[in-house]
Amino acid sequence: MTYDSILVERDAPVATITMNRPEKRNALSSEMMRELNDALRAVSAEPEVRAIVLAANGPAFSAGHDLRELVDGDINRYRAVFDLCTELMETIQAIPQPVIARVHRIATAAGCQLVATCDLAVAAEEATFGTPGVKIGLFCTTPMVALSRAIGRKRALQMLMTGKLISAETAADWGLVNTVVPADELESATRDLALSIASASSLTVALGKQAFYTQIDLDQPKAYAYAKEVMSMNAMAADAQEGMCAFLDKRQPAWVGR
Repeated sequence: MTYDSILVERDAPVATITMNRPEKRNALSSEMMRELNDALRAVSAEPEVRAIVLAANGPAFSAGHDLRELVDGDINRYRAVFDLCTELMETIQAIPQPVIARVHRIATAAGCQLVATCDLAVAAEEATFGTPGVKIGLFCTTPMVALSRAIGRKRALQMLMTGKLISAETAADWGLVNTVVPADELESATRDLALSIASASSLTVALGKQAFYTQIDLDQPKAYAYAKEVMSMNAMAADAQEGMCAFLDKRQPAWVGR
């Protein structure tokens, strides 16, 4: 499928999906969100793809929602926009491959939500992050869901209530991104992270990702009850048996993806 707002590149075992509305600072229009959803699902169905990088072209990673879609509308129109956004965020965490945000510049509002939602994130030193909706009378309520889960209550409320930007260094300290690198190292650092994950069993990574998001909001007894069942089933998989035997035999494992 061809897209108008994004680019999709495959360099197995990594696929890169790039937001490509630089003139609009990669605002998340309904069209772009539909295309991102479609591309993520399509790429995730390809067995050779073991990790996905979400990147952007232009002066911003993403400036958030396209505000032109949020002016002079009715409640159903607004619900449709936020339904699409929620679907996108849920898709990122539902697909089996890890999704890594490659953040080169500013990410605000729903763009910041996108970073918080991705499984991992690498940022350039120049990148900044914010949820400035409060400054225009539209509190970043849906971005709040991902942001608060990534960085905790007090820090999230500080960003949400002041609307002030934080630096990449602060974002790393708070847990919004994993690492910060010079701009000229961003692409290689992100790919290195993707490749390090892709070297593991695809089945194991997929099981682990699903288990992580399932257990994270459970209380501890329920989380352990769920996790021990998943780990028991995982132990029966061919890749788990191969991996443990390879470790004991001091050799490299040969993954089969089951």
